[in-house]
Amino acid sequence: MVDRDLVVRAQGGDRDAFSALAAASVTGLYNLAQLMLDDGDAAQDVVQDALVSAWTNLRALRDPERFEPWLRRIVVRRVYTHARERSSRRSVSLEAAAVVPAGESGPPFESRDELDRCFLRLSAEHRAVLVVHHYLGLPDQEAADALGVPPGTLKSRLHRATQALRAELEAEARRSVAVPTGAAR
Repeated sequence: MVDRDLVVRAQGGDRDAFSALAAASVTGLYNLAQLMLDDGDAAQDVVQDALVSAWTNLRALRDPERFEPWLRRIVVRRVYTHARERSSRRSVSLEAAAVVPAGESGPPFESRDELDRCFLRLSAEHRAVLVVHHYLGLPDQEAADALGVPPGTLKSRLHRATQALRAELEAEARRSVAVPTGAAR
């Protein structure tokens, strides 16, 4: 939980207060960007860009209590921009257990690499919703805030992203069966 007083002081131009807020948030923001981009350098750039944007636009934040979700939303937007600009996509790792919600079964996959290959084929929007919901474990409202969408939109995107990932895993499994083991793909 962010110290409301620090946010108010930072909104008033206190650089030390903003530095304290940034220091408290930077690891989580980096982890979020890293998961979505699978590129440490790009994640650092995105977080740095997001923090500069946050500093310059901090006075626009109406509710100091919402600083953390507001900052996550800025990072997610920067990740989307970076992903659109990036010509080649690389995989983003998710915990395998996060692919299939508890109590459901999904297509089997043989390795973490297979999951990564399938995950990279998803759109940036699908990767983002899976990361904020499953990896960060944010409640629906906070996940929706981080993505800048209403909770109902989050739920429908999460459903579509899960279906898309399952479809990619099934397609990957079919490709694996079609190509004999040891043969070049």
